[in-house]
Amino acid sequence: MSPERALRRLELTVLRRLDGLLQGRHQGLIPGPGSEPGDTRVYVPGEDDVRRMDWAVTARTTVPHVRDLIADRELETWALADLSASMDFGTADMTKRDLVVSAVGAIGFLAGRVGDRFGAYVLHGHDVHRYPARPGRSALYGLLHTLLAAPEAVGAADLGQAIEVMSAAHRKRGLRVIVSDFLSGSSPEAPGWERPLRRLAARQQVLAVEVIDPRELDLPDVGLVTFTDPETGHSRDVHLSRRLRERYAAAAAAQRAATRVALRRAGAGHLVLRTDRDWVADIARFVLGQSRASRGLSARRGVVR
Repeated sequence: MSPERALRRLELTVLRRLDGLLQGRHQGLIPGPGSEPGDTRVYVPGEDDVRRMDWAVTARTTVPHVRDLIADRELETWALADLSASMDFGTADMTKRDLVVSAVGAIGFLAGRVGDRFGAYVLHGHDVHRYPARPGRSALYGLLHTLLAAPEAVGAADLGQAIEVMSAAHRKRGLRVIVSDFLSGSSPEAPGWERPLRRLAARQQVLAVEVIDPRELDLPDVGLVTFTDPETGHSRDVHLSRRLRERYAAAAAAQRAATRVALRRAGAGHLVLRTDRDWVADIARFVLGQSRASRGLSARRGVVR
């Protein structure tokens, strides 16, 4: 499919179907605080940041209080799109790369609904390319067209370094979205991207969108198969015995669990999209779930002026 035709299909999917599932709700991916001081309310242990403690009200009432922040307007949303060699893989309805582009399109659409400017960093092979944050659909469509037309990447990629590049360039508060498979050549228990992501999440709202293909979770019973590492080009013939498939499934489950733990330690939100599932419905469920959780938390908190 040509990039132009794929882009038209993505436009229809995101603008019509996602908008219909969200039923016109004007909200972002993660409802969160802004930077302007607002009302003071009772401190909720484990849920509130102690750095927002209002010591004057706390001293006057002898009850710990924090000061809420008024949501910013005209923020910048930045996405890091992983188009490394491992993304050019797919055994279901689309490749992981196609799903990355679709996710970036949905994020850009939701950011535009609340008036945010949208920009992106693209990890492609050894390089990280920057696309300035701009408002409006035409800028988003131009970015998506560039992503769709990008050639296949070669060589290893460093997700942690790409996160560092994005983190160092933008200090103003906003949403940062990392769209990747989060596969790392380092130890699964301590992936190379965790520390940079933790530093980024200490200053910004961060959403990690993990892209998965079903063949990365288990292998079919098909006998002899040739595997090729997309980053090194190294190939190897493997007989998929039952024992090997069981060991592979166990290792894949452990890797996914380690990714979930690392993202939670870093303080990032976590959305999983699969090439064999309805990614639009998954995004909509995530957004609505975040909105309900935010409203429920607000309802449990008492506000004083």
